[in-house]
Amino acid sequence: MPMRSLAWVTDSTSTLDPSFMEQNHIYMVPLRLILGNQEFREQVDISAEQFYEKMLNEPKVGSSQPPIGEFIELYESLKERYDDIIAVHCSAGLSGTLNTSIQAAEIAEADVIAIDSKFGAFPVREMIQSGVQWHQDGCSAEEIAERIRKMREMTKFYLIPFSLQRLHAGGRMSGTKLVFSQLLKIHLLLRFDDGKVIVDEKIRTYKKARQRMLDYLSNDIASTSKICIMHAGNLEEALSVQRELSELYPEVPSEIMTFIPVAGIYAGEGTIALSWILKS
Repeated sequence: MPMRSLAWVTDSTSTLDPSFMEQNHIYMVPLRLILGNQEFREQVDISAEQFYEKMLNEPKVGSSQPPIGEFIELYESLKERYDDIIAVHCSAGLSGTLNTSIQAAEIAEADVIAIDSKFGAFPVREMIQSGVQWHQDGCSAEEIAERIRKMREMTKFYLIPFSLQRLHAGGRMSGTKLVFSQLLKIHLLLRFDDGKVIVDEKIRTYKKARQRMLDYLSNDIASTSKICIMHAGNLEEALSVQRELSELYPEVPSEIMTFIPVAGIYAGEGTIALSWILKS
């Protein structure tokens, strides 16, 4: 039986290699990034690195989901050319794109398997790359989707905002909490929990917050095959974390990735994050 053709759709491709996307039928409907009075399409009009550079001197930043018309047009095209369509979206807790995608598929009368990754950045890339391999191995679209959903349960993601100002501006922290935290020089260790970013711990120094994040990794290291260090315009600190990880766990590969802007907008420039996926 010939392999069924499969198309992938995502809104979070800043972590995927363009040639890999082209070879494996991966299509992007880009999120919109707002800097002042300007709007940019992520990875089309502006890269993540360029966004963080501009963000440093711009108090008004934000994001918005793509127009539903872009999804409708894409799905109408894809349904004529592929047997199956899988859409993997960044967390619905960060963006409403998943719901827009589902509505567009219904309007276009396209049979789309839409998946909430519950994360963004590194985990989304790993889900799509793994899915491509599973498809080549002969798995059906439904089997691939189920495996991706299981990957969500095996994924860990922690981050330390470098500045609490963006969390306050984005409505993630009240003014009272902001002042209180600044007076005490509190650093927040955040984590993804079922698609939402929540406060895991409040810690007095950045050094201790970073160590606590590494402690969580240490607890899982025996079951971890790959580590990703993400940063929002803070490459120097990301390299420092990578050096430490290379000394602690030389047998486990690590990589550095620029944090996707839709998450960095709220966590703030300078943010450091760590993610790993446990072996199934």
